[in-house]
Amino acid sequence: MKSVDEQMVKIRKNAVEILPEGELEKKLAKAIATDTPLVVKQGFDPTAPDIHLGHTVGMRKLKDFSDLGHQVVIIVGDYTALVGDPSGRSATRPQLTTEQVEVNAQTYLDQFFRILDPNKVTVRRNGEWFSTMVFADILRLAGKMTLARMMEREDFTKRWKAEAPISIHELLYPLMQAYDSVVIKADVELGGTDQKFNLLTGRQIQEAYGVEPQVALTLPLLEGTDGVQKMSKSIGNYIGVTESPKEMFGKIMSIPDLLIVRYFQLVTDYPQARIGNIDAAMKAGENPIVYKKELGRTIVGMYYDAQAADEAQGEFERVVVEKGLPDDIPMVVFKSSESNPWLPRVMADNNLTTSSGAAIRLIEGGAVYLDGKRVNNAREAYIVDHEPHLLKFGKRSFSYLKWSTE
Repeated sequence: MKSVDEQMVKIRKNAVEILPEGELEKKLAKAIATDTPLVVKQGFDPTAPDIHLGHTVGMRKLKDFSDLGHQVVIIVGDYTALVGDPSGRSATRPQLTTEQVEVNAQTYLDQFFRILDPNKVTVRRNGEWFSTMVFADILRLAGKMTLARMMEREDFTKRWKAEAPISIHELLYPLMQAYDSVVIKADVELGGTDQKFNLLTGRQIQEAYGVEPQVALTLPLLEGTDGVQKMSKSIGNYIGVTESPKEMFGKIMSIPDLLIVRYFQLVTDYPQARIGNIDAAMKAGENPIVYKKELGRTIVGMYYDAQAADEAQGEFERVVVEKGLPDDIPMVVFKSSESNPWLPRVMADNNLTTSSGAAIRLIEGGAVYLDGKRVNNAREAYIVDHEPHLLKFGKRSFSYLKWSTE
């Protein structure tokens, strides 16, 4: 292993806090002396089927630990996902079914290894231990923390003061995450800054079960494409790592200019000196779009290749900048017995939008065009003949619609 100082340089990059101060250095020194890698943990709840760039901030830090020779353990929270992490939430999460969680978990595993080497990672599901617990075990776990301590959580405090409901099962979440650390004897646990309470709870519960307490390492939360809230599938401001190159590039081009440097810092391998030069150039008045395109090509290239990145940029410039059309517009042939099919229903029935209501909102927002003309009134938006019609919806989505009676 490298020296403690050398390791800490890599570990500290992008870290917000490492708590308690000085404890990680002691753990590293012991690991070097005994030639025993640290157990470094992060949990992911498969509450949605895909991971996004926000998730990769932690995964990239896990890779740093792995590259330094430590044992990375990913906890797929198939049981904690049934509860739902209350961190940062103003209301109780809807509970998922075990079937939904299982489908999501498999796609998570497929996507983790776009960043991490599967040969250097241990994957555990916390259902391994929670599914075998009896009620007496849960009571013992719950007895390790007081309600007063639990209510120190900022999100619970806010909801309590606002008289918003807090379900009892939500109080179990930090204890369940902490018990994961007990089982695997975690030395370090990573999480976003909104996870600080959960990570420190892990220390408390480990001590209660006679396990050496972990170090808590917090990382920045990546803002989504809206530039305000953290990246989230539920909010819709995310950039998925499995999205098509052109969709990924287009979304990156939509982020606010103020986030360009932050994205380079948190989700790419750019050297700090290069990032500093980009920051200085934009502050000196250089057009940010130059670097936003560079960011888009870089990220697409990370998850696909350089050719895909070039093609995605070319598509973006043709469709958005030059107002041209993409090369691969799909033909959607739909059947309808209506005298004139209603456009929002056609869009929803053919999975162009999630619902008729979503299509109506796009129309009301001025984001739907039929044969080059903006659709202004959803109530009067109908397909009137059987010829193919060019539909543009959202910022970069196109389809030909053809009404078939066969």
